[in-house]
Amino acid sequence: MEIVGVDTGGTFTDFIYKSGKRWGVFKHLSTPENPAEAVLGGLKKVLKNENFQVVHGSTVATNAILERKGANTALITNKKFEDVFEIGRQNRSELYNLKYRRENMLVPATLRFGLNCRINVDGEEIEPFDEQEARSIIAKLKQAEVESVAVCFLFSYLNPTHEIQMGELLREAEIPFSLSHKVLSEFREYERTSTTVVNAYVSPKMTRYITYITNNIEGNELRIMQSNGGSISADTAMEESVRTILSGPAGGAVGAYEIAKKAGFDKIITFDMGGTSTDVALLDGGLPLTMESTISNFPVKVPMIDIHTVGAGGGSIAYIDKGGSLKVGPESAGADPGPICYGKGNDTTVTDANLFLGRLVPENFLGGNMKL
Repeated sequence: MEIVGVDTGGTFTDFIYKSGKRWGVFKHLSTPENPAEAVLGGLKKVLKNENFQVVHGSTVATNAILERKGANTALITNKKFEDVFEIGRQNRSELYNLKYRRENMLVPATLRFGLNCRINVDGEEIEPFDEQEARSIIAKLKQAEVESVAVCFLFSYLNPTHEIQMGELLREAEIPFSLSHKVLSEFREYERTSTTVVNAYVSPKMTRYITYITNNIEGNELRIMQSNGGSISADTAMEESVRTILSGPAGGAVGAYEIAKKAGFDKIITFDMGGTSTDVALLDGGLPLTMESTISNFPVKVPMIDIHTVGAGGGSIAYIDKGGSLKVGPESAGADPGPICYGKGNDTTVTDANLFLGRLVPENFLGGNMKL
């Protein structure tokens, strides 16, 4: 069996593969319109037979949130708790910014619904599930053309009965859904709601992406990197897509740590520069895990490798700001048109600077497959 690792980036999609005792690497220009096309194109180039396993680090879930291109999502929670997701906590990221405005919610107020039902702090039912009201909410979801629903009831981590009942009605209505007791079976209402909403928001897009790949690799195994450095099955990744938010960067940290250990080092700083961003992690004798991550200011309470990301990569565009200072990023030239030296771009990037300074050999770029 051949084993292939695939990492989708903003400019290139990277492959490292093992066939027998032979290792190889390959780079393929990313296809932003449909990232799966670059994955499938690269697999055709590197594979010699049809018996293979792919482990894939993906940015699909991350980009869906950052670019606000996820599903049209609704939230169903207990009556009078519809605004917990928007109120959040008292923490302020920019305390002295008098013009601060919060980013738009992933679920607008018009798509947040309260249902009469209640489980108490001891996990006991004190108000039964109102099925008739639940069905009327589903009718409103269909009218609003909702593509995905997050369900988060109070104390469902102690007793998920009401969430399960709501899930059965949504399944009957053929509306995709995420239940908070499955996504994050823990206390703290705001974080659990936020994590479940993020999962519901990205899952439909991730499902389409993974399904497209699996349908085109003809029964061979596909596993997806998750944010904690491990990998999960394609089915789990489609159901719990929130676990793949740091999928790509996590693979870089795990790989760097394994190489460092073989070289005799267990304390390292990883530096992973791609086309759009650069990821840095401090590894002091192991992979640092955190449960206190945010993406686009939304708490995501799932295990993640503690990685810091800045918006500066090889494709990041350089410019002079109003004060006359040189700035780089966060805007990127991407894969198309890409840096000027790729032949189509017009904006100067970090890669162009490295070529001009002699740090890149134009004839040997990508092993000679792409001349700068």
